[in-house]
Parts: sequence; structure tokens; C-alpha cells
Amino acid sequence: MRLTSYLLPSTYRGLISVFFIWLVTISGIIGIAQGMADWFLPKTPFNLLMGAGLLLWNFPPQRTWQGVATWAVVFLGGMLAETLGVQYGLLFGEYQYGVNLGPTLLGVPLLIGINWMMTTFLTAYCSQVVFHEKWKASLLGASLMVLLDVLIEPVAPLLGFWYWDAGFAPLQNYVTWFVVGLGFQLLVHNRIPRAINALPAHHLISQFIFFGSCYVLLYL
Repeated sequence: MRLTSYLLPSTYRGLISVFFIWLVTISGIIGIAQGMADWFLPKTPFNLLMGAGLLLWNFPPQRTWQGVATWAVVFLGGMLAETLGVQYGLLFGEYQYGVNLGPTLLGVPLLIGINWMMTTFLTAYCSQVVFHEKWKASLLGASLMVLLDVLIEPVAPLLGFWYWDAGFAPLQNYVTWFVVGLGFQLLVHNRIPRAINALPAHHLISQFIFFGSCYVLLYL
């Protein structure tokens, strides 16, 4: 199967979903470029929930207990890792969350657990398009997760997402991202749908473009 099949929406549902992903992404970039960040950034929880909703629309949730348990582990595991970081400075380093990611539990936005699930799903889906072997796909997926975090970290404080006590993300943050991400990739490998759908690629690419654009707009 050609990779282009995973970039071209083949259904109205996929076309609508891809349209909204890029509409929000491009609107956010333009808004920040026009100095309207204070209006756009508090809407981040809506953007995350919209992205999750579009994924659920395109990929109905697995109702087997194994499927539910797998994604529950990703959600709870992500929340636990972040709580250890925020409360005790473990795993990632010492940092605190800002106000633009919505309500928190023990200092961690609840949407962070959802974001761990989305990021894991998107990178795992795209990686399995490239590699069918479990370890190769999982290593690529974890690497994509770290690469995305590399783009996000410099602009996260400027976007009101989170703040590092040291003023920058330490090396252990990226190492932990890879280790935790690899564990999640291996866990969900057999839970990723094999159906051809363009949304994950567009969703993931849009995140790279958004945070890359934020870096250019806010730093250069």
C-alpha cells in the first residue's frame, strides 16, 4: 500500500476531520502571529478535546476489556509520571504546569492524560504505516514522541503550558519521554487499527508545524 493512501482522506468523515484539524492549526498560527495569543491559548483545552473527539469519530473505541485496559494504562501511566514530576521532581525533572491546559489534579492538568493517549496513538499509527515489526515501529513511535517534545519545550513557557524550575528542559526529560513513550508504544502496538485513515498523519504533522511555527514566531 502506498504511503500516499494515508495522506489523502477517502471518506467524508476523514475529509471533515482533516479540515478541522488544519483549520484550528492554521488559525492558531495566524492568531499568535497577529499578537492574539492571549485569546487563542486559553482555548487549548477545546483544541485538545476536539482532536480527541475527531479520533474517536474516525476510530470507534475498542470495547473489549483488553482494549479499555490498554488505553487506561496509558492515561493513568501518563498522569502518574507527570504527578511524580510535578510533586517530587522525579522522572522528567522539576517543573510546574501553567493555566492554559485546564483543570488540574495534584498539579497535573487532566487533559495531559488524554494528550498522552492521543500522542501515543498518533505516533504509533504513523509508525506502523512505515514498519510492521513491533520493535521497529515502537522505536520509531517513541522517537517521534521525543522529537515533538523537543519542539514543544522551548515554547511551552511562552504558551503558558508549563515552566521548568531550571528555566529549560533537562536531558533527563527527553530520556524519560523516550523510555515511557517506548513502553506505551510496545503496549498499544496490537491495539492500533489497521484501517487506512489519513487523519493521524495530518494530526501529527499539524502539531509539528504548529509548534515549529510558534518557535519561529516567538523566538526569531
